[in-house]
Amino acid sequence: MSTLPDTRSDFNEILGIIASAKQRAVQAVNTTLIELYWQVGEVISRKIAGAEWGDGVVDQLAVHIARTQPGLRGFTRPNLFRMRQFYEAYRDDEKISPLARQLPWTHNLIILSQSKRPDEREFYLRLAIREQWSKRELERQFKGALFERTVLTPAKVSPLVIQTHPDALSVFKDSYLVEFLDLPAGHAEADLHRGLLHRLKDFLIELGRDFCFVGSEYPLQVGNRDFALDLLFFHRGLNCLVAIELKVGRFEPEYLGKLGFYLEALDRDVKKPHENPAIGVLLCASKDDEVVEYALSRSLSPALIAEYQTQLPDKLLLQAKLHEFYQLDVADRGDEA
Repeated sequence: MSTLPDTRSDFNEILGIIASAKQRAVQAVNTTLIELYWQVGEVISRKIAGAEWGDGVVDQLAVHIARTQPGLRGFTRPNLFRMRQFYEAYRDDEKISPLARQLPWTHNLIILSQSKRPDEREFYLRLAIREQWSKRELERQFKGALFERTVLTPAKVSPLVIQTHPDALSVFKDSYLVEFLDLPAGHAEADLHRGLLHRLKDFLIELGRDFCFVGSEYPLQVGNRDFALDLLFFHRGLNCLVAIELKVGRFEPEYLGKLGFYLEALDRDVKKPHENPAIGVLLCASKDDEVVEYALSRSLSPALIAEYQTQLPDKLLLQAKLHEFYQLDVADRGDEA
């Protein structure tokens, strides 16, 4: 009796080809749709700017499209004006306009409606493409004031991080939002640890797309002693292990010594030859930035200190601080001139 060959791998290969083709088809449809909206917005902008049309003509256009193209959706009066806004926002920036074409229309509308400045639009465009955020996740990043936090409080890293991983500043944050854990005010380290593992998918989204989970309480043996690292990840872009130690209290300088010890053990016993040296992250409930600066300035380990926040920040307050920051920046440049 002959045995049938195992065709599962062949079938999976074909399924992969189908999935890839479907993804390309969706991307092609999105690109065509965005280009259509761009062209319509360009015509409306040109007609209004040249005083050929008033706003009322756009109302008539929406009615005409609905009457002559009954199955065509998305060309209501508000959306036609959004197409005009979309075109006018990016028409003079050849560097940014191609980015907008890579995102779905709903993503573009969120970025256009919620961004206050051109550099904020660029920030979210680039990150939404890189991280492949869903609409829900993009809205969450706006609620979490990611742009304001990134500008006002960039990641605080040791000098060795910059030397060994030049791109690390674009990967790590000064604070991470874990509001999805619903942690009580008096939570313990075990609560935080358990919550992050339970909501690992959400935590990976917050960390960034290139982070891959390796293990929890990762065992390290040095001499005759056993140690356990809270969380271990791998970052594909930086090509290195990332050790995360959790602290539910305020950052203390002595924490760096233990983290450095773990990084040395990872580099000697776990890191593969083709990988870069490991990076350590102390994720604390709070920190004094001046203490952090002092502690990191002489640190011989590639480490950084970050906070975890259990609630969404006050975005209006951060926007006010960002406004002051930009005013001071303009004033400083004026003094230099």
